[in-house]
Amino acid sequence: MSLTHRFAKSLLPLVAAASVLFSGAAGAQDKITYKVIGQPAATGMVQKNKEKPFFEDFAKRTGLAIDADYKAIDQLGIKDTEQLRVMKAGLFDIVSLRVSQNSRDEPTLLGLDLVGAAPNYETARKVYEAYFDTLDQRLQKQFQVKLLGAWPFGPQILFCKKPIGKLADLKGMKVRVYDQNLAKFIETVGGVPVPLSFTEVHQSLSLGVVDCAITGPSSANSSGWPEVTTHQYPIGFQMAVNGYSITLKAWSRLNAEQQRKMQAAFKTLTDDIWVYSQELTKDAMNCNAGREPCTTGKKYSLIDVPVQQADLNTLRDAVATISVPTWAEICDKSNPGCSAAWKATVGKVIGIK
Repeated sequence: MSLTHRFAKSLLPLVAAASVLFSGAAGAQDKITYKVIGQPAATGMVQKNKEKPFFEDFAKRTGLAIDADYKAIDQLGIKDTEQLRVMKAGLFDIVSLRVSQNSRDEPTLLGLDLVGAAPNYETARKVYEAYFDTLDQRLQKQFQVKLLGAWPFGPQILFCKKPIGKLADLKGMKVRVYDQNLAKFIETVGGVPVPLSFTEVHQSLSLGVVDCAITGPSSANSSGWPEVTTHQYPIGFQMAVNGYSITLKAWSRLNAEQQRKMQAAFKTLTDDIWVYSQELTKDAMNCNAGREPCTTGKKYSLIDVPVQQADLNTLRDAVATISVPTWAEICDKSNPGCSAAWKATVGKVIGIK
């Protein structure tokens, strides 16, 4: 029996448990199949029009003899907070990583998307490029996964079923949040943060479990939030940055040229999403408020509340006074030097010491 056959045979128990279908070594011509977790289908257009087609045409997009068995996470019965764990366990090979949602397992992730740190796409891109290597090294060391790229859903804004004209109006209101950093900020303006996964929000708004919820305009439109809310307040707390990660086990099976092709394909995808996300955000804001042009979503009739300059100032000031200190305390405990590395990279870009 050849070494390759003995190796393949030794993997059979893992294959059976995880349904990870590899056939042959990296240099072999036979196609292998990666198990892939995608964004929730409920999040809408980015998942439907960019991510899903990429993985469904994976071999052609990458130029590699690799197929992708792609499933949206809300079709798998896996929580979006568990992605790093299932990758580390070897159950999936590539994951469309929900950054904020996985920050409890790895607080370093949140350095990509602290509340108030990136109020627009241009700044978010600078933050991502400054922080990429630091985050990639941490994920490789801690979870044995490599970061292939990242992109934003876009500004995460407020949707409420009660009248709101400014952040101070959130006092006493229950507000859906998705990470600790955002929860802390909502507390400081008097709101009551309620952690909920994206798929739970529509029903929670309908039943009054929460009064307001935070997400991107396009995701809100795709999932029908304007059916159960009345106001949108377009102040961008975060940019909902998400990434693509591959297990080091799958990555190491590729030779140097295959790795180059894989990396190039993901750069093309993520660059495309950066542009598409901006287009979607602008269009979805119109759709949600019943304005033209509205070409990508369903028209609703939300009240579009003008953003107060005082609230923009509050959000900007929160980076140094709330976001970084709150995050640094948590991150430095699990990853000594975490906040120092952030200040040496992202801090320099956005002027935080």
